[in-house]
Amino acid sequence: MGTALVTGASAGLGLEFAWQLATARHDVVLVARDVERLERLAGQLRAAAGVRAEVLPADLADRDQVERVAERLRQAENPVGLLVNNAGFSTGDTFVGSDLTAQERGLDVMVRAVLVLSHAAAGSMIERGRGAILNVSSIAALTAFGPYSAHKAWVKVFTEGLATELRGTGVTATALCPGLVHTEFHERAGVDRSRFPDVAWLNADAVVAAALADVRRGVVVSTPSLRYGVVSEVARLLPRSAIRKLSEMRGAPDETIA
Repeated sequence: MGTALVTGASAGLGLEFAWQLATARHDVVLVARDVERLERLAGQLRAAAGVRAEVLPADLADRDQVERVAERLRQAENPVGLLVNNAGFSTGDTFVGSDLTAQERGLDVMVRAVLVLSHAAAGSMIERGRGAILNVSSIAALTAFGPYSAHKAWVKVFTEGLATELRGTGVTATALCPGLVHTEFHERAGVDRSRFPDVAWLNADAVVAAALADVRRGVVVSTPSLRYGVVSEVARLLPRSAIRKLSEMRGAPDETIA
């Protein structure tokens, strides 16, 4: 069934992507910083699904390590047919007065790494005449919640441009724009889940299943669930001044939407 490379595979949506792809009989390349978790996951996937599971530890804020992942994407042997650029995090801080090093790290992981890895994957896939790139953006891309929103807005627009460029090559690009999802993401960001109603939360398995179905159909922007589809349409129609006001009322940037 081919090979999929998933970044941020040790937790959250990345972990769910790894499991769903493996159980669909795809070999997987697992990328994250936590070697122990990756090795444990790889062993579980091999045992449960009988697939090849490669472990490729990498800190995507480090340019040399990003290049190692890019080289795997260029590899002709066991080529990668699906790239899932999922790695990301929230600092949970406002921008002014925050640790600039952490902000730069976010930019490297959620923007630069997506750029580099998409470039490597697209080149190899076009040569073979088939493949897919799935970049995880967010509903936050439509808001004004500081650097995180900006990073995810870049991912969405970049992916739309890439999809246009890839048209007719046999390769597709999809931007996944989930809303609030039950994962470790919010715990790590220190977000109080009780601030949001239960209806706002999505389950990771449903989000990933919808995303992979949209990839198969060649959908460019994937927004799982009807409720967030409506939110997206409303946000698109509102003037940006209203979006800024709503973001200001909602609270600190980078604390809200995955």
